Amino acid sequence: MPDFIEVKFKGERKNWYANPQQFPFRLGELIIVEAEKGEDLGRVNQVELPARVTVPPNDGIKKALRKANEHDVIHHQGNKVSEQKALEVCRQKVVTHNLQMKVADCEYQLDGNKITFYFTAEKRVDFRELVKDLAGVYHTRIELRQIGVRDEAKRLDGYGVCGRRLCCSSWIQEFGPITTQAAKEQNLQLNPNKLAGVCGRLKCCLMYERDFYNWAIAQFPDLAKPIKTEKGEGLILKIDIFKDTFTVKYQSGEVEVLPLAVSKEKVYKCGNDCGHEHGNLEEVGNSEIH
Repeated sequence: MPDFIEVKFKGERKNWYANPQQFPFRLGELIIVEAEKGEDLGRVNQVELPARVTVPPNDGIKKALRKANEHDVIHHQGNKVSEQKALEVCRQKVVTHNLQMKVADCEYQLDGNKITFYFTAEKRVDFRELVKDLAGVYHTRIELRQIGVRDEAKRLDGYGVCGRRLCCSSWIQEFGPITTQAAKEQNLQLNPNKLAGVCGRLKCCLMYERDFYNWAIAQFPDLAKPIKTEKGEGLILKIDIFKDTFTVKYQSGEVEVLPLAVSKEKVYKCGNDCGHEHGNLEEVGNSEIH
């Protein structure tokens, strides 16, 4: 039986819990776990502790208590309705207090002992009066937690322009830095409207596709460099790693599209008096450059 299990909550929030009673939890099951001064409900996400994950000693980690029963599930569904109402109340009070913040989400602890509001803001916000106001309405512990816009997208979920579920909500565990250099290496136009995801920041896929693009592009002759074929010397105008082709413009003005798969038969190195260096070309599988 698992000694530790990972539990996922609303908004892709995850945490590891000890399983001292060795319950035979299964993936996807709803379970009850210890929470701060109470209990919470989540779904089993992992039942084996990966080697890269470390957890605090047993006296410092909360415990999985039991499987969720029908009463727990009904209570949880009721909390979802309450969360939507509380979200609207909080947003109205933000306007009343004239705070420069955007309330993105609300999460009830199963037993109602805590309500957490997640918000984004460009600057530090003094929300102490807002917390007092909300506590006076709900008579429970109120927590306001500032998150980034990428975390907001992860919590709210959605679909990207590719038509697939957002990577941040479906599989990315931690956010890494993303730079425009990744777009330049993929020969993408530096158009913020096309490079930004739904969060308004650079798309995460720019980074995890980066290594492949660098490898694929390295199989082609250098862009904007001279090259010699059976038709003479020309310049590399364009490479297309999706079609495995590159475009050459000769000194005569003629433009030719050459397939990479047969490039060894058509492309030659310039002679010793050429002064140009040309690398060897190898076959590469289908890919795409946007």
